[in-house]
Amino acid sequence: MSRIGDLIPDAAARLGLADELRRARAVATFDAIVAERAPAAHGACRATRIEGSVLLVEADAPIVAQELRLHSRQLADAFRASPAGASVTEIRVTIRFRGSSPGG
Repeated sequence: MSRIGDLIPDAAARLGLADELRRARAVATFDAIVAERAPAAHGACRATRIEGSVLLVEADAPIVAQELRLHSRQLADAFRASPAGASVTEIRVTIRFRGSSPGG
């Protein structure tokens, strides 16, 4: 008997959703790593995508971005070591401006 969790990756691949599933797992993994290793930033940031060896992360405020930058090496190491992570060597943090455009 198969468990549903074992069937999801094959079903996602057949539906053309394997990349989206991989991205969702990576985002959830990053969130858990932030909660553990940089709790002051947890809930105020999110991984948006991986470009090559760079994990792109969006922060809700400059202070959150600074916290992530201070812990970036530790976060990247933990992300790289996790089963759902990827071989990232750098975390690049941008700030999400809510309700207004940047610079205005």
